[in-house]
Amino acid sequence: MSKLTKSPLFWFISSILAIVVMTFFGPEEATLGANVRLVYLHGAWVLTAELLFALAALIGLIALISRKEAFYRWTTALGRSGIFYWISYLPLSMWAMQANWNGLFLAEPRFRLAMTFAIVGLLLQLGLWMLNINWLTAFSNIAFIAALRFIFATAENIMHPPPSPIFNSGNWAIIGFFVGLNLLTWLSAYFVTRFFLPKG
Repeated sequence: MSKLTKSPLFWFISSILAIVVMTFFGPEEATLGANVRLVYLHGAWVLTAELLFALAALIGLIALISRKEAFYRWTTALGRSGIFYWISYLPLSMWAMQANWNGLFLAEPRFRLAMTFAIVGLLLQLGLWMLNINWLTAFSNIAFIAALRFIFATAENIMHPPPSPIFNSGNWAIIGFFVGLNLLTWLSAYFVTRFFLPKG
């Protein structure tokens, strides 16, 4: 195996290309037409970010209990990977807004909260990187997802009506495609996490 193909960055870029191709062939929807593909992509991206935050918290808890260095390394990498996906989901969200609703509704409550958590999360990860204190990183990753889930659970829904429109659509082509897109996005997240993984 060449040095290039050993790089997580190489496999991340490869998985992104696969995601782009898959999204292009996603099923259309009666109201939004082909533009619904951007909604699929933005949905998969934000779910991936939340999964990474949750894993960072879980591994962080294990790290605090076990005091093992390997778990501290993985909670660090997962937290950084999570904020990467969270920040990069914001332009996808704006693109989906523009394409489907012909404008940017930046005052939408959940979008404003997402922007706030992007800024706070980025500053948090930068601070944790500079301080490089294992227990603080683990504890902060736990606190971050707890705060995010609590605040979003009480946020007003305008452009994000619950429950999930995709999983409650009854359209198995759309559901199956969205699940597959999520799996591929999670694969890309694995390579990003490997890229951020501190050296042991």
